[in-house]
Order: sequence, then structure tokens, then C-alpha cells
Amino acid sequence: MSARRTKRLKLAFAASDDKEARSALARLKSRYKHVPAAQADVVIALGGDGFMLQTMHRFMSKKTMVFGMNRGTVGFLMNEYREDTLYDRIASAQAVTLHPLVMKVSRKGKRLRRALAINEVSLLRQARQAAKIRISVDGIVRIPELVCDGVLLATAAGSTAYNLSAHGPILPLGALILALTPISAFRPRRWRGALLPHDAVVRFEILESAKRPVSAVADHTEIRDVTAVEVREDRSIGVRLLFDPEHNLEDRILHEQFIP
Repeated sequence: MSARRTKRLKLAFAASDDKEARSALARLKSRYKHVPAAQADVVIALGGDGFMLQTMHRFMSKKTMVFGMNRGTVGFLMNEYREDTLYDRIASAQAVTLHPLVMKVSRKGKRLRRALAINEVSLLRQARQAAKIRISVDGIVRIPELVCDGVLLATAAGSTAYNLSAHGPILPLGALILALTPISAFRPRRWRGALLPHDAVVRFEILESAKRPVSAVADHTEIRDVTAVEVREDRSIGVRLLFDPEHNLEDRILHEQFIP
């Protein structure tokens, strides 16, 4: 993108409630011309990864690009915070389009619920007893009964988040693979998860759901007392992120695999 064209882009600024993020928001608004987010070509998101996820959900399926700058804790999805040469950074930034998982949730006697996840869909036990979950992939039962604290399906972008904490694999961004990872599995004891093609349809059925209740979480959307969950990638929906060339998302994910 040329510098001249970049300076014609309409910028909007958004910040988390963190004190540092709000302070940065005020400084940037005083320095750069800006418009309301609904009118922007690029939204500058100020905060940490949690706020970045919220921003990505907000602008999902729109043409708005998101350039994050870290004013939070982890900042894996964020660029380094700098106030100068913002237009130049946007001009040289590399774009990545992320496609979400769509989660369809069934609950006994209630309507079907739907939610989107950029990082992962996780199923978690709600009570003291372990969950019992049957897992099918593309209509074929692969795990008749998983006794566990939970199980998750992660995208490549989300593979360094909860999935990594659950000892799941880190996935290269362009690999077109999803990670199916158990959380504290008791039976089958030796099962450590699976790598699935990105277009796989994964169905989770909750066994003994009244006795062993389970919640389903898509990023920050939680639905409790589920009976079945179907998850698939939706490539008709996408959000475009911008990264500085020296800190692009693909390199960060690769780097994570070599951290002891």
C-alpha cells in the first residue's frame, strides 16, 4: 500500500478500560485525524489480546482492517506500541485474514444457539464430576466416550492460547489445520488429541448431561448446560489484521515452537 493512499485511509481508535490504554487513546486522538469506528478503514486497537479479540469480533465480516498496539499484558496479537509514523507503519504492514469457527449449540428443550470463535471452542465440565463426551468428525464417531475436564477445538491463530496451555500443538498459520485437544483426559488415558483438516465438521455429544453438565465457550461467549455442540470453520466470514513486517503473526507462531 502506497504512503499517499495510506494517508487517505480513515482511522479510528479504540481502547480497553486499562489506564495505559485510555491514556494512549487520548494522545493518539490529539495527534491523528480520526473518525467514528463505523466509518473507518482501519481501527487502531489499544490494549491486550483480550481487547483485540473483542475488536476482531466487532468488525468480523466487515472490510475494516485492525491494527493493534499493545497497551495490555500479553499482546501476542498486538504490534509494539509507538505513537510516531503511524501512517508509514500501516503502509508497510502485512495483512492476515482470520476465519472463525462457528459453534452451534443444542440444549434440552431450548432453541439452537450460535456463536463465533477466532481462537477456540472449548467444552468444560460445570460440576465436580468429569464430563463424558462423544466426539464425531465428519459424521464418524472417533471417540465414543471421552472422560475429561473438557475438550477444545482451536484454530491456528488460537493454537498458542488455551490450546497450548492444555498441551496441544502449535499450528503454523497457513497450515489449514485445526487442533482437537483434550483437557485433563482420564479415559482414554493415552489419547493426546488430533490434527484435523480446517474444513472438518466436529460434533460433541454430552453423555449423561443432567448428571455431568457441560458448558460450551466460543472465545468469550459461554453457553451452559449443553447437550450437543457442532463446530466448523466458516470461510465466508473473516477479519483482516495488520502486522508490522518484523513482528508478523506467522513468525510469532513459529517462534513459540522454539521457546523452552
